[in-house]
Amino acid sequence: MNPFRWSFRAQCAAGFFVCAALYAYAIFVQFELGIEPCPLCIFQRIALIVMAILFLVSAIQNPQARGRRIYALLLLLAAGIGVGIAARHLWVQHQPPDLMAGCAPGWNYMIENFPLSKTLKMAFTGSADCAQVSWTFLGVSMPFWTLVCYVLLGAGAIWAGFRRRK
Repeated sequence: MNPFRWSFRAQCAAGFFVCAALYAYAIFVQFELGIEPCPLCIFQRIALIVMAILFLVSAIQNPQARGRRIYALLLLLAAGIGVGIAARHLWVQHQPPDLMAGCAPGWNYMIENFPLSKTLKMAFTGSADCAQVSWTFLGVSMPFWTLVCYVLLGAGAIWAGFRRRK
């Protein structure tokens, strides 16, 4: 089957399965490889879950042209947020060690003991946990690969939502 002729529904279903596979791998890394996610990793997962839900709903609904464009733009927004978080994570990882030397409390502790606004601010500031590179593939860290995935998923969503159909 030619991917350029896939229906909108098939393209969105494929996007959902890619998001589900990426999330399943994140869970595998956490529980099987024992690499705990930092706060920025958790926010990247949330963006991925939002994209998965949007892909699934759009595949189930299979809207007409206007609806396809709306879903594509919502998916692009979620992908853009994911790109921004992953880029921030990469920036944190590339700072000199002294800049990120202070340890921040864990995510669960922050959620239980601080107001949401302070928790979010602390999470996006980054911490020593976020600066640590504990997983690489082809010499680059996981935030780089999640950034690539967000770009590809966002581009795929735009392609699916805005391409002309015969």
